[in-house]
Order: sequence, then structure tokens, then C-alpha cells
Amino acid sequence: QVQLVESGGGLVQAGGSQRLSCRASGYILRINTMSWYRVAPGNNRVLVAAITGGGSTNYADSVKGRFSISRDNAMNTVYLQMNSLKPEDTAVYYCKADVLGTGAERYIGYWGQGTQVTVSS
Repeated sequence: QVQLVESGGGLVQAGGSQRLSCRASGYILRINTMSWYRVAPGNNRVLVAAITGGGSTNYADSVKGRFSISRDNAMNTVYLQMNSLKPEDTAVYYCKADVLGTGAERYIGYWGQGTQVTVSS
């Protein structure tokens, strides 16, 4: 079994910064892509940023230049540094990891429980 635990959400003023963390634990052989998604009120879940096992990244247009995704492979952890936050960044943020578990034959996507980020104007 694999678990993803997120931390770092909360309330921040517009223009401020926050860093989210998400650590995967359990019977993990290898992790491929790690990602952050968000769900804003009344909206569908959208991809915010992703990073492959080799370190390649991609970002939603709405966060380019403001957010930065990184990972620590030794700690099975992915980070999302969010700068210049805007009220429209308010959402529940979820991490996702594509994990090859020990004894497994394919990668499976696991999700964190979500962390609320609220940006006040």
C-alpha cells in the first residue's frame, strides 16, 4: 500500500508565497511522474504542475513564472513553491504520484488527501 501525505496549505495574502509538500510512503519501488492538481470552487480538477522522474517539468499557463515544482527522490517527496499568489489560486491542492510498488507490474496513480490554499485579496 502507498500513501501520500500533503502539508503546507493555509491562508495567505495576495502577493504572498507558500510551499506545499507531499511525501509518498509505503511499498515503493520507483516513482515516475509527480504532479500537483487543484480544484477551485465550482470548477473541475486541473493540472497545476508536473515533474517526471528525470526532472522535466510542465506548468499550467496560469501559474507559469509564479509556481515551481521540484522533487527529492531520496525522500519520495514533491514540492510546489507558489509565489505571487492571487485570489484565483484559491483551491484545494492535491498531489499525485505514479508509483511502481514492490511486486507490482505497472505504475499506479496515487492521490493525496488534499490541502486547502486560500489567498485573500
